[in-house]
Amino acid sequence: MMVDHPVPDFALPATGKQTFSLSQARGTSLVLYFYPKDSTPGCTTEAGEFRDLHAQFHKAGCAVYGISRDSLRSHEGFKARLKLPFELLSDAEETACALFGVIRQKVLYGKPVRGIERSTFVIDADGVLRREWRGVKAPGHAAEVLEFVKSLQGKK
Repeated sequence: MMVDHPVPDFALPATGKQTFSLSQARGTSLVLYFYPKDSTPGCTTEAGEFRDLHAQFHKAGCAVYGISRDSLRSHEGFKARLKLPFELLSDAEETACALFGVIRQKVLYGKPVRGIERSTFVIDADGVLRREWRGVKAPGHAAEVLEFVKSLQGKK
């Protein structure tokens, strides 16, 4: 996946008994943020920041979706606990993870594990990837993404 190239269509189950598909989201800019695991400290921080800025993303004509390999049941609980105003997508089969190349070997408590590298992608209303962040540190990240989204508005 390369910046300034179209993103291939994909579909994933979403919270709220929905199915997300990239092709159905055309016409709206998107933030897709991949995170390792529901209810962990960094992921809670990141989701909370996207939640707190959600109205500003919406005002900028941009929808936000969080993606991890957790089950929909786990996502529903995480979403409810944090009162998230956006849907979470379950990628148990690693469809979108593979498409965006976010699975990495990591070390957790001294043991090697395969997991999602915290990453964020902005896709414009035409389905073209406009920016990517990889190896993200959660605190302050959502605000940085929002600034980029606002800069896209000026380019229309």
